[in-house]
Amino acid sequence: MKNAYIATYPPRQCGIGTFTENLFNSMVASDIDEPNHKKSFIVAINDSEEELTYPEEVRFTIKQEYQEDYLAAAKYINLSGADCCILQHEFGIFGGKDGVHILPLLHQLDIPLIVTLHTIMQTPSYAQKEILQSICKMANRIVVMSNKAIEMLVEIYEVPKEKIALVEHGVPNYRYIQEEVKKEFKLEKRKVMLTFGFVGRNKGIETAIQAMPKLVEKHPDALYIVLGKTHPNVIRHAGEEYRLYLTQLIEDLNLEKNVVLLNEYTSQKELFKYLYATDIYITPYLNEAQITSGTLAYAVGVGSAVVSTPYWHATELLSNGRGVLFDFGDIDGLSDILIDLFDNPEKRLAIRKKALEHGRKITWPKIGFIYNDVVEKVVDENIKTEKKEVIPFDISLLPSFSLEHIKRLTDDTGIIQHAKFGIPNLKEGYCLDDNSRALLMALMAYKVKKETSALKLCPVYLSYIHYMQNEDGNFRNFLSFNRQFLDEVGSEDSFGRTIWAIGYMLNNSPNDSYHQIGRLIFNKAIPVFDNLKSIRSIANTIIGICHYLRSNMGDDVMIERLRKLTYVLIDHYKRNTRDNWNWFEELLAYDNAILPLALLHAAEILNEEAVEKVAFDSMHFLVDHTMSDGYLSIIGNEEWYKKDGDRSVFAQQPVDAMGMVLMFRQAFNISSDKDYLSKLFRSFKWFLGENDLRMSLFNHETKGCFDGLESYGVNQNQGAESTLAYLISYLNVLKAHEDYYFKE
Repeated sequence: MKNAYIATYPPRQCGIGTFTENLFNSMVASDIDEPNHKKSFIVAINDSEEELTYPEEVRFTIKQEYQEDYLAAAKYINLSGADCCILQHEFGIFGGKDGVHILPLLHQLDIPLIVTLHTIMQTPSYAQKEILQSICKMANRIVVMSNKAIEMLVEIYEVPKEKIALVEHGVPNYRYIQEEVKKEFKLEKRKVMLTFGFVGRNKGIETAIQAMPKLVEKHPDALYIVLGKTHPNVIRHAGEEYRLYLTQLIEDLNLEKNVVLLNEYTSQKELFKYLYATDIYITPYLNEAQITSGTLAYAVGVGSAVVSTPYWHATELLSNGRGVLFDFGDIDGLSDILIDLFDNPEKRLAIRKKALEHGRKITWPKIGFIYNDVVEKVVDENIKTEKKEVIPFDISLLPSFSLEHIKRLTDDTGIIQHAKFGIPNLKEGYCLDDNSRALLMALMAYKVKKETSALKLCPVYLSYIHYMQNEDGNFRNFLSFNRQFLDEVGSEDSFGRTIWAIGYMLNNSPNDSYHQIGRLIFNKAIPVFDNLKSIRSIANTIIGICHYLRSNMGDDVMIERLRKLTYVLIDHYKRNTRDNWNWFEELLAYDNAILPLALLHAAEILNEEAVEKVAFDSMHFLVDHTMSDGYLSIIGNEEWYKKDGDRSVFAQQPVDAMGMVLMFRQAFNISSDKDYLSKLFRSFKWFLGENDLRMSLFNHETKGCFDGLESYGVNQNQGAESTLAYLISYLNVLKAHEDYYFKE
């Protein structure tokens, strides 16, 4: 069989990668058609921009946070002639929230799918449960490594038991003699204990260290080796804080001669030498929620005497005398067990014998044969779960995402509002509208694409907003290039756009300092809400409030403010609706989609039928007047479109196209109607040439967006508003693509 494997893979340092390498080699070796010409291949997941040198079996790589790479991988696999796809699933190795980026790839596969689950959460978040259920629904077989995992899949995730296969974690088939490897490591005179694997606080290594003094009193030759580097995710967020804590603990307990922390990521061959040199293997994990432990499987596989806390996998694998359990955090209990096992070598030998008997059943050659059998059955059955319709748009058609022009427009004060062609026009200075849009875009870019460069821009835009806020909570709008205020109070529209951006940030803060200053700005602005007159300012403010409430639904006072502002819009709608004119004013003017968009957000929060009805009725009215010819034709800003009059075709603005994209995305979120996704993508294609002039507004050289469609052609200037509208739309296309698979 020709298989496509999706997982991390060496040289990336990752336990899943090591598992995949062993699985791949064992399946190839036990398939009579494979060894001479390795037809099967790996699709490897990268978590950084670092270029890794992969072996020849890696035919395709996916950058973890690049959604388009997942779709390209699906196409590659479908055209590769592979018979089956084998996915290794762990939430942390795929991009998007809780690894949601893997779903579009799986949806588009044309071949049977087998999924090995390395983590199953007992109390998953809503998103984690939905994602795992979606994966299990698409899979032809789900492979797990313990009976507890089967029980959890059936009871918590409602997976049919007949779809699940139990295949234990494989163990490399190394064989060493303990005396020889002890001598090699100069450990022949020591009683050796070992813990290996990535180091992090959940491993509970301090429990084992604290158990050592009592053991050392009785057995001064005892040596505890902790072999492994700190987990890369821990390094990113906390540095070496845990390792430093362990080092200090060793010093405080005077255990420098009895505990060694080896900060290494060893080869498998070297690792198994350490395992064979070990008298007792310890896994002192802090809680039961570990469904699979490769380190434990390795220790049992070589016949180690294992002492462990009773986490799920250990409870099962160490049953029938294959190991000894002690309670979580029980330092004295661990000390007593270790002393007993060293005092009574025959007990230790009996445990090792039973462990080795089991270990011989789970060597990788035997596990590879079992996996091949699973693949053959799945392919022979040709059971294909009902395929979902192909999403109504293909994001692989999008230009590459780039912040190049935004960075060109941004200095240490803020984003310059205008440009002459692709060059910042410093004479025009800065405005609040664009810095608020820029903050919104940068936060979205970090959330959707994990663009760290976007995150670095956020403090610039946020500090501009903070600087422009007056004591009464309102904002100035314009600032000259030499940082002189150009107005006392900005427009209501600029106020509303700012509240939108700050509200979004309060629901998506990348860190606490952003959240704190966001609350400061938001709270100071609240008194202004009640005095707003412009319906577009009210609409923008409604959107900001809705974002804020998504993480603060207990704020009853703010919910009432939302309801009050929402019904101001509805009152405008009722006063102006008649004779098939279902709109908020007697004309279609600028940024029209923002009005139904605001009500679609409010409908989701307030859950009131009257709000939802006006939202959808007004949206459909706008669609009838802007998309009747099969593409988006925005109401032009020359004369706009008065009731019973003629509509302006030109002076079409990118911000209007952005509003349409956002409106359709929110409509889909509420209704799950895929037709809105088709309209969303059609609206986005306005930027790419599906418009009245059939001319693209995206500039592939500068990565900016032209300022609009005029009767003479495209306005060649590329200011902040137009480029931000393009990028916000782009990110919402990606997010809608993700939402589609999440909802399915």
